[in-house]
Amino acid sequence: MPKLNPEQHRAVIITDKPLLVIAGAGSGKTRVITEKVAHLIDMGIEPKHIVAVTFTNKAAREMRARVDKLIKKNGAKSVRISTFHSLGLDIIRKEHQALGLKKDISILDEQDKIKIIDDILDTNDHPLDKAQINSISWLISDWKNQALSPLQATAIAEDTQQQFAAALYEQYQRYIQICNAVDFDDLILRPLELFKDQPLIKEKWQNTTRYLLLDEYQDTNTSQYEFFKLLVGPVGNFTVVGDDDQSIYAWRGANPDNLFQIKKDYPRLDVIKLEQNYRSNQRILKAANELISNNPHLITKKLWSNIEGKAPICVIKCKDEFSESQQIASEITRHKFKERSNNSDYAILYRSNHQARLLEKSLRELSLPYDISGGSSFFSYAEIKDVLSYIKLLINPDDNSAFLRIINTPRREIGTSTIEKLAQYASGRHISLFDACYEIGLEQTLNDRAIKNLRGFCDWIMSLADRSQDTDEPVELLHELVADIDYYDWIKAHANSDKQADRKINNVLELIKWIENVAKKSEEQRSLGDIVNRMMLLDTLDRNEEEQKTDQIKLMTLHAAKGLEFPFVYLIGMEEGILPHQNSIDGEQVEEERRLAYVGITRAQQQITFSYCSQRKKYGDLVSTEPSRFLTELPQQELEWPAVNKQNPDDKKKKGQENLALMKSLLS
Repeated sequence: MPKLNPEQHRAVIITDKPLLVIAGAGSGKTRVITEKVAHLIDMGIEPKHIVAVTFTNKAAREMRARVDKLIKKNGAKSVRISTFHSLGLDIIRKEHQALGLKKDISILDEQDKIKIIDDILDTNDHPLDKAQINSISWLISDWKNQALSPLQATAIAEDTQQQFAAALYEQYQRYIQICNAVDFDDLILRPLELFKDQPLIKEKWQNTTRYLLLDEYQDTNTSQYEFFKLLVGPVGNFTVVGDDDQSIYAWRGANPDNLFQIKKDYPRLDVIKLEQNYRSNQRILKAANELISNNPHLITKKLWSNIEGKAPICVIKCKDEFSESQQIASEITRHKFKERSNNSDYAILYRSNHQARLLEKSLRELSLPYDISGGSSFFSYAEIKDVLSYIKLLINPDDNSAFLRIINTPRREIGTSTIEKLAQYASGRHISLFDACYEIGLEQTLNDRAIKNLRGFCDWIMSLADRSQDTDEPVELLHELVADIDYYDWIKAHANSDKQADRKINNVLELIKWIENVAKKSEEQRSLGDIVNRMMLLDTLDRNEEEQKTDQIKLMTLHAAKGLEFPFVYLIGMEEGILPHQNSIDGEQVEEERRLAYVGITRAQQQITFSYCSQRKKYGDLVSTEPSRFLTELPQQELEWPAVNKQNPDDKKKKGQENLALMKSLLS
């Protein structure tokens, strides 16, 4: 391991005790994890008993690529490298009988979850508006992240609203069990409950996990930490890698206190700090260190770098948000010309998505290509959800959510009245909608025509489902399915324009092509159901990323920027009420906002620039704004405030010459 620094080397070779690695931004944590996998194999641990877990598909793919490149031994590919949720899905699929589930399980996304909650409320004649339903969905998710059952949620409910939500939580869990489905949070909660209730199953999985490496440990919630503890057992053959200064996901359940808790739960725990940064220059790191020193720390660290900082840290003062967007776009144009850099060398980071709107306009006006991260997920498009619902129903006929979405898409002369009566009958019998269609008792509720239409649909689904089990070519079956329902004609009939219809049809074709690629690349034969469940765990469609990399300026939120790096970073909107966000100020959660700013600063390799406005529009009126407190917490001797410090005549002349050269370049 000649390329590792002393702390990295020590983190790799310690295997006889639990280990916590506090890895600062850009300190080479992925290298440590992959080198440790190689070291464990050299020690004689079978690759199939080594598990590396992270939080995103992108991080898992990167880790897998590095491990495969580093380890040439036979069996190295059997090292399990996956996300937390993929691991949970594997456990659920293999232990489905113990969980009272059938083999082909459906995974519900957030839209499915909202729809089910809405259906339950309608059935109980207790309709709520969209905001209230979203609030209940969030609360159920929060309880699951805290590893709380419906009974426990009821016990801690603080008011009548929470008691109502807890009762709905219990009904929701019963409903999705009937549908043979799990939601995203269940991918952790259900294995956790299984390990608690079934010691023999827990012991089996502990025996297959001789050593566990967990990345981004600071992002774990309570449920994930409890699951992790049961998986590794009391001895604790593990290495967890994290950074409390990059814990920015409390709003979705992450619990930074897990860094403190692990020291209590594993007294033999050793702690190593990785402080050498290989990404940013020393000037940027000095700013980051001084900012984050204002937060309390159980384990203090100070990032350092051998890279000298040449460019100053600039602060741009703007009149308003319109001026800010124009100045940032102009500054990037000028900087590009001066440095002869590419568009992809630049990132503009902001606290909230709405801040991108004016930036887009200003970048377009200067013909600067850009890409916005965090747009609509491919899986949220209506046509993709439609086709996936057909596939999910082939795999799992008990999936009520999929059934309801496609029973009348395209139209099959099955009215809402028929669906309501079917749902009431199924609910009374505690069976799925699909099974209810075949019950003789339903004939007492619906007329012959409705029964014929429902059963005709179900018969068609069953025939395709049978064929999907026998065929090795799922793609041909999917093309046939789409043709059988005349789906492309349906799209054309309901699209607002030919262009929109073409886009939707191309999306469907891309989905089918993606399924084909997954089937071809898989080393083991995977069923259509397995392929679709893997897809549902992806944040966005896994298109060929290397081919699609283009020379564009990146626009993204600070949350989305975590894990990335860019030569030149512009962090805009450094104002009180924006960063830190007003909700965090009111809720006394400024520490997490400071960590968010820290993440933004440490994305920069060569130069970081801040901007803030003197006034900003709020509810249609211009209001005065104050610079962010975080600007005052930075090392002032390292900051350059062009709007405050008067330029001397030579600097003005030089900048004028640069602007003239830039204009000539643009004209040519």
